[in-house]
Amino acid sequence: QVQLVESGGGLVQPGDSLRLSCAASGFDLDDYIIGWFRQAPGKERERVSCISRSRNTYYADSVKGRFTISRDDAKNTVYLQMNSLKPEDTAVYYCALRRGYCSSRGTDFDSWGQGTQVTVSS
Repeated sequence: QVQLVESGGGLVQPGDSLRLSCAASGFDLDDYIIGWFRQAPGKERERVSCISRSRNTYYADSVKGRFTISRDDAKNTVYLQMNSLKPEDTAVYYCALRRGYCSSRGTDFDSWGQGTQVTVSS
């Protein structure tokens, strides 16, 4: 059974950091591309970042220079290091997987985690 579980979210102040984890089970993560998406209330889901099997990385303009995606295939886990957090980063963050390329469309991804809430507020 393919399963993705996100963790690491929480309530932080502007300027703080968080590291999100996406733990995979039931399959070998190194066969897949992993994307991080987020959705804030009243807003459309957006792709935040993506990492390919060859570790090419992609970022939304809004997070470039602040967020870093990485993968540890031995641990079957993908991470999203988020620094210099802003209130506009507040959202539920999801990881998702697919084969092929790092698409920016969530509908191209096959399996999703349940999400983890990130709230940035003073």
